Amino acid sequence: MDVHPIVDEGLGNTAWLVDLGDGRALVVDPARDPTPYLELARRRRLRIAWAAETHLHADFLTGTRELAAACGAQVLAPRASRLAFDHQSLDGDQQLDLGGLTLRAVATPGHAPEHLAYLLLDGGRPLAVFSGGALLVGGVARTDLVAPEQTEPLARAAWRSVHERLLGLPDELAVYPTHGAGSFCAAPSRGGRRATTIGAERAANPLLAAGDEDTFVAGLLGGLGSFPPYFLRLRARNQAGPELLGPDWRVLPTLPPEQVHELVAGGAVLVDARPVDHFAAGHAAGALSIALRPQFGTWLGWLVDDARPLVVVLDDDQDRGELARQCRTIGYDRLAGELAGGMAAWRDAGLPEHRTPLTSAERLGDEPGTVLDVRQASELAEGRLPGAVTIELGALAARAGDPSWAGPGPVTVMCGHGERAMTAASLLERAAGRGVRVLRGGPADWQAATGRPLARS
Repeated sequence: MDVHPIVDEGLGNTAWLVDLGDGRALVVDPARDPTPYLELARRRRLRIAWAAETHLHADFLTGTRELAAACGAQVLAPRASRLAFDHQSLDGDQQLDLGGLTLRAVATPGHAPEHLAYLLLDGGRPLAVFSGGALLVGGVARTDLVAPEQTEPLARAAWRSVHERLLGLPDELAVYPTHGAGSFCAAPSRGGRRATTIGAERAANPLLAAGDEDTFVAGLLGGLGSFPPYFLRLRARNQAGPELLGPDWRVLPTLPPEQVHELVAGGAVLVDARPVDHFAAGHAAGALSIALRPQFGTWLGWLVDDARPLVVVLDDDQDRGELARQCRTIGYDRLAGELAGGMAAWRDAGLPEHRTPLTSAERLGDEPGTVLDVRQASELAEGRLPGAVTIELGALAARAGDPSWAGPGPVTVMCGHGERAMTAASLLERAAGRGVRVLRGGPADWQAATGRPLARS
């Protein structure tokens, strides 16, 4: 048995392809784009025979239906998921013969009420457990993605799942979680490792060190931060079954500037995915800056309504297929197209253009005004500029038109590197029409430039 990770760095998730040793493979928690699983199986001369879901995912659209259509994989899912597409339903303790190996479903509610982990056995000997969100490297997955009134009951269920169903497994048993470092489903998580063992988590997982259920629940709920609002939509779409991707799903139609201008006037969202310095040098008035990088999809899902058509601005050398993949993975299927000819064509058409100045950490200390830090609360706890106003980027859209948080003078927006700060600046430009600057770099750059300590809380 060989287990191969397929990692989505942006969402912080890992799907697992298991070589079952007889020319067939099992995939656990695949995302919507089937390409990486099919290509890995082809390279290893395997046929994907089963595609298993541990729960109804909130952070990405499942790819089990795509694998069923592409290679005839049998979809496995918790019975309580009540999927509306073809699948084999499994209950806790139910076993499935994989042709020499056995897959046992383990009821592990917590991250989701229907959650199953999957224990792979050779005869009676455990080989691996695929834990989904029931047990992570250094934590367990959050329990507040179903309904507010279920958050604490699910946290208590997570305690029971870990202590009654998982910690009784052998210490040397390999654990393969779906959620990991960088995932907003992980609450909390640590390090960059994607896999672990039962013994390693028993020894070092802070939540498992809790001596009783109440302490565990308090630790879990105390670590919950914010999450993208699209999380509240995808469970239902995964239950219904995501629409199958067509053959040209990666292709972005090209749209002339005048048509883009009309679409935006009619309610479409214009997202500029170019690097920060290119956006700063000139962008279409009203464009939202979300630089194309692994986290593009997360911030798109946080800030853009998926019911509105999406038009993008890209540089010639950027990967259109990657942008489409990230959009489709989180259910953004209304991709109207991209601006043909990029910003050069927009300028030639005489359409409105704005610029956003960049500033350095060296200059920041000499400039008056308000510093706005848009990082997550967990990042702010590690250090922030003294006197900075702090509003998470995900919360800024609702407050962008309210000037009460800003003092006199210019506003300088900062994050850890500059990408989120430029997104925030574009939100402020659209909502308030005020000029803003963006800091290149983050708190460490300011500390190095000024020699002053960061404020900590």
